Amino acid sequence: MTSKTLPSARLEPRPAAASMPARRWSLSGLSLCISPALLLIVWELATRLGWVSPQLLPAPSAIALRVLELAGQADFWRNLGITVYRLLSGLLIASALGVALALAAQLSRWSALLLDALIRLLAPIPKIALYPALILILGFESASKISLVVSDAIFPVLMATWVAAQTVDRKLIWSARAAGASRAACLWKVVLPAICPTVLAGVRVAGVIACVVVFLAEMIASTDGLGHMLTTAARSYRITDMFVPLVWICLLGFALNLAIAALQRKVDHTG
Repeated sequence: MTSKTLPSARLEPRPAAASMPARRWSLSGLSLCISPALLLIVWELATRLGWVSPQLLPAPSAIALRVLELAGQADFWRNLGITVYRLLSGLLIASALGVALALAAQLSRWSALLLDALIRLLAPIPKIALYPALILILGFESASKISLVVSDAIFPVLMATWVAAQTVDRKLIWSARAAGASRAACLWKVVLPAICPTVLAGVRVAGVIACVVVFLAEMIASTDGLGHMLTTAARSYRITDMFVPLVWICLLGFALNLAIAALQRKVDHTG
């Protein structure tokens, strides 16, 4: 009985396999554009065909033209810059405080219990209800808006960091302690680098919350910013102008999300 020899398999990388991540990225980027494009097309057709009154819901083309017109005005850029400053300041402070508190809770059992109690007590409170008190204490300027953003955006970062820190391999911490590192040094040099991707995921959620909160704060009580622009346009019944700040806050949130996601991918790659 003759035995047949099978040809040895050649384990060589295919040229097409190297381009798969790029193809997946391009397909995912394309899929992100499909649903907004379909929505805009249906919206445009609805206004053009008279299904919806343009006085109540302007066409996307009219809103885009108005966005370009206001982009040529210095006052618009001043309001946009103020909103960006409040948004980024609040998000950065919330991220720093959230990470610091979550890591501090790992130092002792009592600090963890105290922080857990504070989260259970304060997280369910609608932070916009604190805004009148913040205005009385800090005034109508940026300090009250930034404080409101911090009070709401801190919780996603805090909880993401806290949960991730508890899943770090304890052998890494024991090794660092055996090498003479203090408990605080272990947290900053061992635990934090290991949980950076999860922390950034919490920051992405906090960024969305920060966009919503800063816009609401400017709508309620402010003399500048994108939210103030919307309120001013609504009072004078300038419907198209009302959508311009909404477009820009969407663009800000989208750009912020992309930036944090890119940083998260970089951290995953280097880690």
